[in-house]
Amino acid sequence: MTVFENVLTDRGSKYAVSGGPAGSKAEVQTLLKELKRNKKFAKATHNTWALLLPDGPLKGDDGEAGAGVVIVRMLERAQLENHLVIVTRWFGGTHLGGDRFRRVQDCVTHYLDQMEG
Repeated sequence: MTVFENVLTDRGSKYAVSGGPAGSKAEVQTLLKELKRNKKFAKATHNTWALLLPDGPLKGDDGEAGAGVVIVRMLERAQLENHLVIVTRWFGGTHLGGDRFRRVQDCVTHYLDQMEG
């Protein structure tokens, strides 16, 4: 799994993005478990994720309602199937409102850019 820590900070909230190949819900759970072995990620406020499979998307908001759909749409645009992307957020004390979706997009964009490079 590839992990990019400290991708961005917004009003105290810190973000990271991670991912790797996956082809099933079981593989998603394995990768999430692997990520959370790092105590920093285990203590994160949200580990939102999405995975595009040939028979449809899987997603998890982990309390950040709507974030999984944002990741799904970006994976669809990039036509990236069988690859899990996880956006991690550590809440910084200030609610970001709709900006939190822009930060999720920024993280996924960072991940996709690194994958292409």
